[in-house]
Amino acid sequence: MEYIVVAVTAAILVFLVQSCLDGQVVRRALWVLLLAFAARLLIHALVIRTGLLPYGGDNYAYEKRALEIVAYWKREGVQFVTSDQISGLYSVAVPCNIFALVFYLCGGPATLACTSVVALIACALCIVMYRFARLIGADERAAYRLLVLTAFMPALLLHTSSTFKDGFNAFLVVACLGLAASNVQKFDIRKLLLLAPLLWALWNVRPYMVFMCGLPLLLGFVGSKRALPMCTLALFTGFLSLFILFPDATQNVAIETIQGQLDQGQSEVVRSENAEGGSGVVFDDGGNPWSAILPKLFYTLLSPFPWTGGSMVLQLGKIETLVWYYLLFWALRGVRDLWRHDRRLLMIILLFVVPCTIAYATSMSNIGLIFRQRMPIVMVVSLLSAFAWTRARQRPAPEPSQTPEHSIL
Repeated sequence: MEYIVVAVTAAILVFLVQSCLDGQVVRRALWVLLLAFAARLLIHALVIRTGLLPYGGDNYAYEKRALEIVAYWKREGVQFVTSDQISGLYSVAVPCNIFALVFYLCGGPATLACTSVVALIACALCIVMYRFARLIGADERAAYRLLVLTAFMPALLLHTSSTFKDGFNAFLVVACLGLAASNVQKFDIRKLLLLAPLLWALWNVRPYMVFMCGLPLLLGFVGSKRALPMCTLALFTGFLSLFILFPDATQNVAIETIQGQLDQGQSEVVRSENAEGGSGVVFDDGGNPWSAILPKLFYTLLSPFPWTGGSMVLQLGKIETLVWYYLLFWALRGVRDLWRHDRRLLMIILLFVVPCTIAYATSMSNIGLIFRQRMPIVMVVSLLSAFAWTRARQRPAPEPSQTPEHSIL
């Protein structure tokens, strides 16, 4: 049964490529994504599970919780299980329930089948990245280059080759931002309806990311020229009524949740624990997470550095860091070009990247951890790179009469 699940997920991947892409890119993208899908299964079977690359921890914990869910289903029936039924499922309910469903269908632990589901999500992310890049104005060639880079970015490749939740997080974040950008260009109430399950799933994968996506999503709605005034008024009235009619509930759900998560991530105890080990970093900030913010931002965006020592995984992470530097170089050009082309789309991207980077910087204490956490930032910033690649090719060569020698005359 495990191999049947793998075959089904591969078939779903083929269907997604055929239905979500068009033109000349379909055939090329299909072979790239099938290769990326197979690479993840091979890394899982030959590297991660054999201990050849000593890495992991969260993935094994999620598998254990998935087995607990299966046991619960056998007692109470199949249903979506949350932390109310099994403690420890907070912020990982969606991936653990999906892994549990695979275990349930296969009659026991089936990590290869679970990895095929994670690999499918990673390949779906590549498709979303391609479509997002095309949406903001990248041409087919630049968007396809971005698709290939995304498929084989080392951090994403490693963390979607086992039962980690990072692939779920990256896919949901980029999909939500993509819908916001799409709404800016052409408003459609159906996109708002599609956002609801995506945000619900994101809440059950990495809750604070829902808040990070809040401003871009709001701009994606109010920034649309085609949004109906009455629809806008109704949504804002409904949103405000929650705070007026149910002040205690909204405070508990929203304000206290984000404050609790922020306090936990920024607490000195958590930062000290994360700093333990070969890749830990301690800043001279006097215990204040907002102090020494510039060096923290520097580490958040640019580490691991070429001279950094650490584990084998950290050394391999330097490959991605070099690619990340390349993407950052082009992204800076992309900011300038997109500012001239469509400022609303640029703001959608920056309203996610800037607050998310600052928030991570205030809890920065481990290079290996930030290497994982910033994956959504890398994905979103790379969209600007694709736009810059397009604009660089579209700039016409200067006419002879426009050269400095002739313009002076």
